[in-house]
Amino acid sequence: MTQQRLSLSSMIAAAAAVAALGLPGMASAAYEHPANNEIGVIVHPEHFKSEKTRAQVKAEAEAAMRQGRLSYGESNYPIRTPDAGPGKTRVQVINELRSESPAERDARLRLYSAG
Repeated sequence: MTQQRLSLSSMIAAAAAVAALGLPGMASAAYEHPANNEIGVIVHPEHFKSEKTRAQVKAEAEAAMRQGRLSYGESNYPIRTPDAGPGKTRVQVINELRSESPAERDARLRLYSAG
């Protein structure tokens, strides 16, 4: 019979795996509780405690985006664009097309041509 010794690297790898798999569960344990249902958990958002306001979190995300500290996929934070106001009605658009000059018509057709 031979006994195999556990190497230091395998011990470190095992500890890292336990930490990686266990920490997310412990982080959410404050407001997610196991349940015997299809989802497997019951969420109690009132148990979640945050020290930051929504405005503080949004400001931090915008600052990180400006500084380039977000990884790929995180940088698509939606920036609010100003409203353009109400659009034109169908009748207004048709009247504009009927009253456009030949130069405007050529420019429009060149803009939307396939080549």
